[in-house]
Amino acid sequence: MSDSPISGAELAKLTVDLNRLARNLWWTWNQEAQEVFQELSPRAWQNLYHNAVAILHEVSDYELRMRLQDSEFARKAREAVGIFNAYLEEKNTWARENAPALVQNPVAYFSAEFGFHETLPIAAGGLGVLAGDYTKSASDLGLGLMGVSLFYREGYFQQAISPDNWQTEYFTLLNPRNLPMEAVRDARGDPLVLPVEIANSQVLFQVWQVNVGRCTVYLLEDHRPENDQHARDLTLRVYGGDRTTRIMQEVLLGIGGVRVLRALGIQPSVFHLNEGHSAFLALELLREKLVEGKRFNDAMEWVKDHCVFTTHTPVEAGHDRFDAGLMSYALGRFQKQLKLSTAELMALGRAHPKDENEPFCMTVLALRASRAANAVSELHGQVSRRMWRALYPGKAENEVPIGHITNGIHLMGWMKGKNRRFWKQRLGPDWEKGVNTQEFWDRTSDPAFISDEELWAFRYHMRRELIEFVRRRLLLQGRQLDKADFITYDRLLNPDALTIGFARRFATYKRANLIFQRYNDIVKLVKDPQRPVQFLFAGKAHPHDDEGKRLIQQIIHLSNHSELQGHMVFLENYDIHVARQMVSGCDVWLNNPRRPLEASGTSGQKAGCHGGLNLSIMDGWWREGYDGKNGFAIGDDSHPGSVAEQDRRDSENLYRVLTEEVIPTFYARDAMGIPRQWIAMVRHAMTTLVPKYNTWRVVQEYTQKYYLTH
Repeated sequence: MSDSPISGAELAKLTVDLNRLARNLWWTWNQEAQEVFQELSPRAWQNLYHNAVAILHEVSDYELRMRLQDSEFARKAREAVGIFNAYLEEKNTWARENAPALVQNPVAYFSAEFGFHETLPIAAGGLGVLAGDYTKSASDLGLGLMGVSLFYREGYFQQAISPDNWQTEYFTLLNPRNLPMEAVRDARGDPLVLPVEIANSQVLFQVWQVNVGRCTVYLLEDHRPENDQHARDLTLRVYGGDRTTRIMQEVLLGIGGVRVLRALGIQPSVFHLNEGHSAFLALELLREKLVEGKRFNDAMEWVKDHCVFTTHTPVEAGHDRFDAGLMSYALGRFQKQLKLSTAELMALGRAHPKDENEPFCMTVLALRASRAANAVSELHGQVSRRMWRALYPGKAENEVPIGHITNGIHLMGWMKGKNRRFWKQRLGPDWEKGVNTQEFWDRTSDPAFISDEELWAFRYHMRRELIEFVRRRLLLQGRQLDKADFITYDRLLNPDALTIGFARRFATYKRANLIFQRYNDIVKLVKDPQRPVQFLFAGKAHPHDDEGKRLIQQIIHLSNHSELQGHMVFLENYDIHVARQMVSGCDVWLNNPRRPLEASGTSGQKAGCHGGLNLSIMDGWWREGYDGKNGFAIGDDSHPGSVAEQDRRDSENLYRVLTEEVIPTFYARDAMGIPRQWIAMVRHAMTTLVPKYNTWRVVQEYTQKYYLTH
């Protein structure tokens, strides 16, 4: 007997609730909510970047009401909305118990990019993904956190590959109407518009709000008719344009961001600068205190008492520096409000304040203006203390006040649907509540809880999903093989083969081609009928990085026109969606940067919860996480000074570990065909890595170590 039809009042309420849910990114880490939107239009869900807002525009209001007449679909919708409402209304959170002051007066978290989901492509890479994951965990913990960033109307570039295998870039205009964001409005109900002084102009900007569970992120955009064309395009692209555009973006982010919070009546307990791009916020805070009548030194002390800073960059060239002329041009009008001379302003951003030839460094300003600073892994902390020692004369290198908190990931945001269902079947509907705990993952080491056979079946399913995703993607790209047809593409890759993934930004120091320094030997490995190996690559090079583009060109050429064809592929247009597919399906996650240039490298952390293992240089987080039994290390905990020697030694070690440890362990099968030793390593990786390298722990550590400590 069918259920009674849904009442008109409930239908109207449920329709409103689904629209409200679509505009909160909480659904990106809740499987039930995603399945509701996917069921409305599976094809649109696939083609519109899994965008809940776009789905509700694809489906008319009338169709939605009629679909909700289906009692089973209405039940799923009610359940998703109910879980969402209960999440928002939860009072018994970690932060209410451990950091109540930060619930009332939040953390203002400034970052030039936030990588939440493929729906909102306003991040270039790991820095933004970390910021997005951090915000999600802050929401889960109930921490008061307000994010501040920029809305890039064309986002980060889309990648295409030319006939000669060269990366080309194109941009697509983002329409706020189709995105999970909404305009912030003033008391009259009009869009909130505020001014900021940039160069010789007063630039007006508007503010968008992105709801991330219980947290809010404000995005600033200067695409306003009142501005001239140059000012109107400052926030067009992520890190777009030349040095002049960069400094103007950073003025808008830092100074404009503080003004947004003031206009909304938000009084943060602390300002967290996630990398140096937002360091100009310290100048706006300084200006406010000077206007109040404080002396310069007292005003700077107030600023320092309210700011903390995280550096992510172990490479000198990665820190923004601007010469005196550009500083005077970009900050001219604002500098007059500070009543500082050019020499005094420049001194705030110089390691050696009296050196007139030294440019202004955003990281130096951030360090000078913060009560605490940290790197994002232990080794990165060592590198950072050495790099910035000149700012602390008289201190030994190990006394430089830069600590470290090692990065993590938001587990629920990265888990594939199959993975979620796997745990739900074994732990029941409330399994998510314990997913970040050691107790949860300790259970994976118990064969009575999950047998080897179940884990291996799970891994096979994840690998199959990845390979079929790759085949579909390559067919759409239409250029991986000379003669493209469905049958040809369905023969690409081998669901039984050891699958090794490499996906990240194609910077030269990440050495995407290191494995192929032993090309002839690698060909033999992939063609071994008894123990085959295959490789998946993805990633983008910076538009101005021709060396990185050459690496992509080389990888694609090998995948199309060498003996590796069919055993190796390159996926175009890497984004969060592609990353999620790869980290879930690859058996091994390869990471081989030149040490110590990988500050943290969180991509490998996403493999553990899916049963993948890491094969990595002892750099970033892996140097801390590796214990000899939970994955594979390329070389030891050291690095030679010579780049050539490091490349030579790492190439040899990579091949040795691959052939002597990884492949033999993966293919050591018992009479049932189960690789017991491999699965034991998977279990150990889950128990030792997953509950530690997540942003649930990271947010708590920042709160206790930096936010609540003066």
